[in-house]
Amino acid sequence: MTGGVGTGAGTGTQGRTVLVYSNSADVRAAVRTAVGRRPAPDTGRIEWVECAKYAEVIAQLDEGGLDLVILDGESQPTGGMGLARQFKYEIEDCPPIVVVIARPQDAWLASWSLADAVINTPIDPIEAAAVVAEQLRRSASAIPVVR
Repeated sequence: MTGGVGTGAGTGTQGRTVLVYSNSADVRAAVRTAVGRRPAPDTGRIEWVECAKYAEVIAQLDEGGLDLVILDGESQPTGGMGLARQFKYEIEDCPPIVVVIARPQDAWLASWSLADAVINTPIDPIEAAAVVAEQLRRSASAIPVVR
């Protein structure tokens, strides 16, 4: 894998590209709906890229240009936490990764996965938008992501 942060990175009113991965269309829709098209005034408008399969996520990361990756920790057959850990080790300039977790007790596993942040389910729109906005700000300001 060679992808990572690319031309999508920007600040202010520039568009931001966010990938959301889950085998469940309902989870992808819940994330998109909760976060919306603009999670904060200073983060720019989001262009969503949806992936339902592992191979699609890999192809998008190889293509580059992603500002943030949101992975469903409960996705089947390939879970988001395992993917997060893999990407953090394999992608040199990995975009920030947020993992959607089903239980607060799974936060330790998300930490093991090297995720930069988590969103709990049921998804709270205010929390989700705040988490996404913070990660987009971090990527735009070149604050190092977790390794």
